[in-house]
Amino acid sequence: MKRSLKLFSTYVLAAFTVLALDVAQAHAVGTIADGAASARGAQQPNDLFGDTGVFSKISSVLLFIVGAIAVIMIVIGGLRYVISGGDASQVQAAKNTILYALVGVIIAILAYAAVNFVVNSFVPTASNTAGTSAYGASTR
Repeated sequence: MKRSLKLFSTYVLAAFTVLALDVAQAHAVGTIADGAASARGAQQPNDLFGDTGVFSKISSVLLFIVGAIAVIMIVIGGLRYVISGGDASQVQAAKNTILYALVGVIIAILAYAAVNFVVNSFVPTASNTAGTSAYGASTR
């Protein structure tokens, strides 16, 4: 008798838990996107991804800064090469400065391309919006 009473009370408790969850879900309003939009502060940007998004702007500014520094280093390397006066160690140092500046530009361009690829994979386009959420393509 005790066992059947304990089993019955367990079933009743499980039924009330399921009922409470159904009631909670029935009163839930909106979607995940609505919740994220309401949680965003007044000074935060609307778009994180895309051409006007924060990540694209940051990567563009960083690419500009790296490009400007690389141009300055190439000019410095060229000046060091011109004023080396034939000294082999100074010529080699000037060539290394130019080489490292060019390698830096290539790495910066590849990093920019990688960031844009990742950012654009989160933005739905007209071809992949069917059957996906507002957050991009499905990972399944």
